[in-house]
Amino acid sequence: MAKIGFIGLGNMGGPMALNLLKAGHDVTVFDLSADAVATLRSAGASVAASAGDAAAGVEIVVTMLPAGRHVEAVYGGDEGVLACADKGTLLIDSSTIDVATARKVAGLAADKDLAMVDAPVSGGVGGAQAGTLTFMVGGEADAFARAKPILEKMGKNIFHAGGAGNGQVAKICNNMLLGISMIGTAEAFNLAEKLGLDAQTFFDISSTASGQCWSMTSYCPAAGPVPASPANNEYKPGFAAGMMLKDLRLAQEAAAQSKAPTPLGNEAASLYGLMEAAGKDGVDFSGIIKLLRGDL
Repeated sequence: MAKIGFIGLGNMGGPMALNLLKAGHDVTVFDLSADAVATLRSAGASVAASAGDAAAGVEIVVTMLPAGRHVEAVYGGDEGVLACADKGTLLIDSSTIDVATARKVAGLAADKDLAMVDAPVSGGVGGAQAGTLTFMVGGEADAFARAKPILEKMGKNIFHAGGAGNGQVAKICNNMLLGISMIGTAEAFNLAEKLGLDAQTFFDISSTASGQCWSMTSYCPAAGPVPASPANNEYKPGFAAGMMLKDLRLAQEAAAQSKAPTPLGNEAASLYGLMEAAGKDGVDFSGIIKLLRGDL
């Protein structure tokens, strides 16, 4: 079993670290939240005094952090991961961050002769808890081969997307498409209901016709047709609107840098921005239908 340092024990990172412990790995953790650390300690993890300490003397470091600036701060500096990790340590960053920062940090790791992959995830808190996440991995083929057995303890689908930063590319493009798709699905249900067609009947028809998509059949924004969807649980978040907005904004930043036109992605970001402005960014992202109905 591997010796692993795990930095970032939030809603996603905590369950991921627990799954590594359950798999029998020797895990040392660090987080600024005492409660998060206590949960992992009670499950058998060792506790580091700093991010640098968590990266020292281990074979693998996994990070799950909120944004690019946090990744740069944790990896950089005299007491950061890059300075403290032993030569040959594999670095796995599962944060969802901007492509430019992911590639910058990977380059700094390479300068230190450290292998690194960016491995953002899809699947939400439920997937993190169940160990069924999808990992989209960017980095060299040998680093991916080393990372895959570890990622398989936390996820079900592990994809190599290419070179450094390509995991982030796959994540933001996928989530941009998901955000656009959810808005279209919500608009269709809202229009059907306004015109007198109930949600279940519309679902029965469209889910077997050309309008069928994941946002309809697996995560329906209208209450009723898909019992497990947040629409049937007061739109409590599986994936919060604020998290969708973060990914849409990352996609727009990348689109501007690469001069790729994404008019629907831009509009999706604007609409989810209205949820944020209304103080409803903690609602599930399928709750965009409530914005369209005017009852957010």
